[in-house]
Amino acid sequence: MKNVLTKQEDGIYEIVLNRPESLNALNAEMRDDLLKALDEVSSSTTVRCVLLRATGAGFMAGGDVKFFHQKVSLGPDERRELFKQFVEGIHPFVARMTNLPVPVVAAVHGAVAGFGVSLTMLCDFVVASDDSFFTLAYIHLGTTPDGSSTYFLPRLVGLRRAKEIALLGGRIPGAEAVALGLANKVVPRAELEKEAATLAGRLASGPTQAYARTRALLNSAFDRGLEEQLEAEAVNFSECSATDDFAEGVRSFVERRKPVFRGR
Repeated sequence: MKNVLTKQEDGIYEIVLNRPESLNALNAEMRDDLLKALDEVSSSTTVRCVLLRATGAGFMAGGDVKFFHQKVSLGPDERRELFKQFVEGIHPFVARMTNLPVPVVAAVHGAVAGFGVSLTMLCDFVVASDDSFFTLAYIHLGTTPDGSSTYFLPRLVGLRRAKEIALLGGRIPGAEAVALGLANKVVPRAELEKEAATLAGRLASGPTQAYARTRALLNSAFDRGLEEQLEAEAVNFSECSATDDFAEGVRSFVERRKPVFRGR
């Protein structure tokens, strides 16, 4: 994989967007490489956290506009079918990210645009540098958002702000993104990788199964009624109670020491 670099160390699986010459714009090859990386995460028994970051001057410029430009000479029907297939090709990645069994931390800098915003909203934590800005930007190309933006954005920021972000396509500085709920914190650019790695390390040493189940409960909360969510809470609590990490957590609390979770 050349569009995405990966490595694993100490339970952290690092995914690095690697098309710096195009500001990591998403094309079909990067999409496929991202799916391959998630396949490795899902099949691993040792990954306990994913850390997502990017090379170059910015996190992601969105879709590859050069590719779009190559196709505008096609007729309307051909463009319609081509881009429907392109966007639908992203859907397996979105589903896989949403259902990962481990938490995901994103470290973002510079431009976080278009699908880059969608990508961060699929993560559990977003650490942004002080030079970052978020922009949905699709409206400037005369099209609608994709990659689950219209699903997650109103859930994160509310419907009225979501319309403002999507319809006006303005730039949101990192600090404002934190205030809106698009990011968790802003740090100086020089500290970004260290800050994100520290957070990923903390998550990688935590109760992995409890994280996975908590993540799933929260992701489904807006789509369930109260009774259904209560039942899901009961099922997941009971399943966690059967894990070694639960026993360790209870013992360490009683013994007044820091727990040592093994992810099982």
